[in-house]
Amino acid sequence: MTPLSPREVAVVRQVAGIVLQYPDEVLQRDLPVLRHAVGGVRSEVGTPLLGLLDHLTRTPDAVLTTDYVATFDLSRRHALHLTYFTHGDTRKRGLALLRIKQTYRRFGYVLDDSGDDAELPDHLSVVLEFAATVDADAGTRLLQEHRAGLELLGLALTDAGSPYAAAVAAVSATLPPLHGSMRDAVARLAAEGPPGEEVGLDPFVPPEVSGARR
Repeated sequence: MTPLSPREVAVVRQVAGIVLQYPDEVLQRDLPVLRHAVGGVRSEVGTPLLGLLDHLTRTPDAVLTTDYVATFDLSRRHALHLTYFTHGDTRKRGLALLRIKQTYRRFGYVLDDSGDDAELPDHLSVVLEFAATVDADAGTRLLQEHRAGLELLGLALTDAGSPYAAAVAAVSATLPPLHGSMRDAVARLAAEGPPGEEVGLDPFVPPEVSGARR
């Protein structure tokens, strides 16, 4: 497939990041705008994404929210936090989160982590917003660094028959084709799953990431 244009890449990433968030009234309000934006993306990528937008439009709110929670909050196979796939709930994940947050800060992208509903920096929607609206190249590097987890998430959603698989597939289409070593990494991650915490160590997230103060 011919690579997407920079505009198509930005549109796909921003729309995917929005629809992968909890489906609230703001999302419902913005669906017509999202449909219009995706209409400018070539059909092989845009059509499946439009199908997801159609699903979000015609499905009752109560069903959408219940499905979202069941899909993303109650199943670790569908985790939207990219570092979980490669580091699990280990202290290495805390360091990976810190590196992502430092990348954001270099570009002046500061997360609001003061509220109870604040997302960690590795949440796919957060990464996609950064990639779409702040710096495309740095965002692409972040997505590539966590490509194995992204692809595994897409496979798990496809296996579950989830309409959200279309959003992850669209994001993958904004990245270079998978090469041999990356395919191997996805297969290995699928076979082994996220690592467990080292014996005797508690999961650790640095205060710079968690927002805690010393």
